[in-house]
Amino acid sequence: MSLVFRIAREEWRLWSRSRVVVIAALTIAVLVGVTSLLTARGVADQAANRTARQAEAEAAFFAQPDRHPHRMVHYGHYAFRTPPPLAVFDPGVDAVTGQSIFLEGHRQNTAMFADARSGADLGGFAALTPASLYQLLVPLLLIVLGHGIVLRERESGTLAVHLAQGQSGLTLMLGKALALAGVGGLLLLPVAALALAAIAGGEAPLAAVLLVGGYALYLAVWALFVLAVSLWLDRRSVALGMLVFAWLVTSLVVPRIAIDAASAAVEAPGKIESDLAMLSRQRAIGDGHNAADPAFEALRKQVLDQYGKQDVAQLPINWRGVVADYSEKKLTALMNEIAEDRMTREAAQSRVVTAFGIVSPALALGAASRALAGTDLATHHRFLRESEVLRYDFVQALNNLHARALTYADDAARSSDPEAEARTRVSAKAWSLLASFRFVPDPASARAARAVQPLGLLVFWLAVLCCAVVVGARRLRP
Repeated sequence: MSLVFRIAREEWRLWSRSRVVVIAALTIAVLVGVTSLLTARGVADQAANRTARQAEAEAAFFAQPDRHPHRMVHYGHYAFRTPPPLAVFDPGVDAVTGQSIFLEGHRQNTAMFADARSGADLGGFAALTPASLYQLLVPLLLIVLGHGIVLRERESGTLAVHLAQGQSGLTLMLGKALALAGVGGLLLLPVAALALAAIAGGEAPLAAVLLVGGYALYLAVWALFVLAVSLWLDRRSVALGMLVFAWLVTSLVVPRIAIDAASAAVEAPGKIESDLAMLSRQRAIGDGHNAADPAFEALRKQVLDQYGKQDVAQLPINWRGVVADYSEKKLTALMNEIAEDRMTREAAQSRVVTAFGIVSPALALGAASRALAGTDLATHHRFLRESEVLRYDFVQALNNLHARALTYADDAARSSDPEAEARTRVSAKAWSLLASFRFVPDPASARAARAVQPLGLLVFWLAVLCCAVVVGARRLRP
């Protein structure tokens, strides 16, 4: 083991004397440090801003005066998704999906105020995060450091001397691997620092530790790949060219191909197409604002039979409120069906992209990182579902109030009779029916479960490259 450490120490000493290596390392270190600070500050500001906006939206809603219940259905309300602690490292899909939704009756709105859209004038650099730097730039540093880690000694003749002195090829490769591992360990320090800060901010230790472990796996994969290429090839220029080409393909080309393949494999209709399809089916449900719509004739007969009455004006409940409740229930079922179909297709597309991690460790790490940080597509879908439950429960509570607190006669005459209009206003205390909304990330165990597959792909890469290095080390001869 002392020999392995001496070999690694010599590599560290050699790298510390190289200006190219030092400049590259300092450049990446500065980029990682600055990006980490800016991202952490931005996410913290967003979290504080969204929490404040949620409180303001609830205060404004609860401060509304006495109104007709259905007016409050259309007044609407906002739901905000506060970023999880690990979003300071990997904001994930938050930058493109939006983090707030306007909730109102008869509609399921999409999330709004995505950072990528608001920062479009920055030319794409708004999306530069610590996670993207580690996934894209840090492997380049390992390539610069290690492309000649074996070939340098082969070309200078020192490799043959080491082997002739009785040092095994496996021992030499262990020393070289330890040298690259030491560099990887230093590069992981900012990740570990951000993980500790996230734990201090309330993050589950399991998620933070697994996130650091995932990036350690990723750097180990690249370190072993660099070592294997330097071991198996005969010229440094060829090794450097091959490593850079592999980086371009796996980090830039394959992700683009994966996205196109996912779109081709799982067709997902656009918003306009989905809205048109829903409108065509919505006509059969009827207009909840028109209690005389023929679509509610069967409901009318059922309610009249239930109360033993001949006319809706004789009912002990407000027929208009009954129609609003029934219509919202049917419409929400239709909207949920379409929304679930869309989310199912999006999840399937995401799985296709993740499967390309078998040929791109960057894709595997990205999927695991987003899942563990709580900024993946599954988290966004849960936000959509939970905000929809909030919207539906509140709208139906107001519709129930509409049906039971207002008389049908006053409701029908309120447009022409000021006194009837005054009687159809319910107390503002009723707005407390709206529950406070606080979105929290999934438990760490659930996030870890979603990260198992992509982390497994990284382990697969690691195992294959370990075999390549071991086989290459054993074939070394003096």
